[in-house]
Amino acid sequence: MRRILAGAAALAIAFSAAPGFAQEKLNVWWVKGFYKSEDDALFAAIKKFEAKTGVKVDLSQYAVQDMIPKTVAALDSGSPPDIAYSDTYDVQVAGKWAYDGKLEDISDVIEPMKDRFAPVTIETAYLYNDKAKKKAFYGFVLKQQTLHIQYWKDMLATAGFKENDIPGTWKEYWSFWCDKVQPAYRKATSSRVYGIGNPMGVESTDSFQSFLSWVDAYNVKLVDDSGKLLVDDPKVRAGLIAALRDYTDIYAKGCSPPSSTTWKDPDNNVAFHNRTTIMTHNYTISIAAKWLDDANNEQLTPEQRAAGRKAYDELIATAGFPKKPDGSQMVYRTAVKVGVIFQDSKNKPRAREFLKFLLEEENLRPYVEGALGRWFPVTKASQESPFWQADKHRKAVYDQFKAGTLPFEFTKNYKFTILNNENVWAKAMNRVVSEKVSVEKAVDEMIARIKEVAK
Repeated sequence: MRRILAGAAALAIAFSAAPGFAQEKLNVWWVKGFYKSEDDALFAAIKKFEAKTGVKVDLSQYAVQDMIPKTVAALDSGSPPDIAYSDTYDVQVAGKWAYDGKLEDISDVIEPMKDRFAPVTIETAYLYNDKAKKKAFYGFVLKQQTLHIQYWKDMLATAGFKENDIPGTWKEYWSFWCDKVQPAYRKATSSRVYGIGNPMGVESTDSFQSFLSWVDAYNVKLVDDSGKLLVDDPKVRAGLIAALRDYTDIYAKGCSPPSSTTWKDPDNNVAFHNRTTIMTHNYTISIAAKWLDDANNEQLTPEQRAAGRKAYDELIATAGFPKKPDGSQMVYRTAVKVGVIFQDSKNKPRAREFLKFLLEEENLRPYVEGALGRWFPVTKASQESPFWQADKHRKAVYDQFKAGTLPFEFTKNYKFTILNNENVWAKAMNRVVSEKVSVEKAVDEMIARIKEVAK
């Protein structure tokens, strides 16, 4: 009997070791989450998928700044992952990859479920393939973000102001933080704190996403709906000049830290957390959510957790922008985050299966909500989750999105991904504040580059 069992065990081992009996694998590359709860939700979905299908998910996670270089290297070598997602694919590479024919058409997955998605979401993944000479769903959308204001209420009070003192009009709003709050706070505390954290680094997506909201505030349209450039219109040039002057004046007046010209994406968050800035604008509510994450972190001391809870519940405010210079309400552009399956992916059938599974409401919602409000849902049902009414920060995000959103230029002209990757917007800022060229000259240089790349 023992001999029979031993023989059976040996046979099982032999079969499992044989190539034909190896467990099927799916190669998944995914950006590292900001919070443990975000990654935990992803891991839970993967575990469920593995249990359902018997497929082993080989997950590789990388920091956001590493995702594009690693993916490009994998594409160049002809061995891309089966399915991949990064927070930066949308604004920097997906449109170009689609144009060059590097992405798989996954319309068969997206079309049957497209009614589940909110307006101005899946359009971001509907891209043009120049090899196929058609537009199709060459990506999938998971979540979205837009620009928010966050400020320290207690620092504002130390400067001698209340929240209802904050103006609601454009020029007065920025002047309030720069010309009133900053000097009053410095006088009250004898500290060199700055009124505004204004991202301006060339290596920062925050810098160009913020600046393009200033462009929106001046009602500038850089492309029409067909993707044709509008930058030769004198009104567009005038609007860009006004937007760039407003944006750089904050720094020129000494109201943003000197280091903000070289900030990368985390740096305006760090300055805010360190209380070296009183207010900043950020393309998620990751600033407030960091303190909520602290409050939930069992590895921290009770005092640290209490400080996180107090900051989130009482000390930090999340708000929208003031009215535009013309007095109309601000309409926010949304950055809808895109993942892809590659044309050269080795296991496209299973990649499709994994995508369908992940996009099911019961799997996608915990992943989005695991980011503690940093991302807003792309599906109608998840947007109405009680999660978004649970506190003032999430409610502010909900209200901004529900007021309506605009897409980025690259959804109409993929070449704007190249301009975003170059960050022509932050380069223009730095020409003004660091190299002391005129705003007009910096805008003319910007327009020339836009025309060179995007015509």
